[in-house]
Amino acid sequence: MSALSGIEASGLGQAMRQWLWLYPAVETIHITGIALLFGSIAVLDLRLLGFSRNIPVKKLSLHVLPWTAGAFLLIVPSGLAMFIAHASEFIGNPVFAIKMCLILAAGINAAVFHTGVLRRAASWDVDVMPPLAARAAAAISLLVWMSVIACGRLLAYF
Repeated sequence: MSALSGIEASGLGQAMRQWLWLYPAVETIHITGIALLFGSIAVLDLRLLGFSRNIPVKKLSLHVLPWTAGAFLLIVPSGLAMFIAHASEFIGNPVFAIKMCLILAAGINAAVFHTGVLRRAASWDVDVMPPLAARAAAAISLLVWMSVIACGRLLAYF
């Protein structure tokens, strides 16, 4: 028995496949988390692209980041549960690999932004166009997260 078969044969893997409402319930939690995640990230990214310049970036980031973190508390366990149900299929799916790489890229983009550009926000926080580095990070973030969502949806078709 391979490791993936063992994961799928676990109690959770079997329950996810056999209980009529469990997989759809977990998927609903996952999609709710995605909406919260993308919504909170999009609000900040749109601000960084120059919209609503009267709202301080630092203040907005402190407001939305707890929502982003909370969304991960929904997404990670629900995504893991769905993976456990069909681990062999997901591992062999190139769209799944792309999705995981995109999530990693989004994380790296966010880490670079938060440890670099955002720390210097005092000089451009209100009523000015954010610097190119902030706008680039925001555009990359929106593009990558939309691609993650698209890959998640495409998993059903590949």
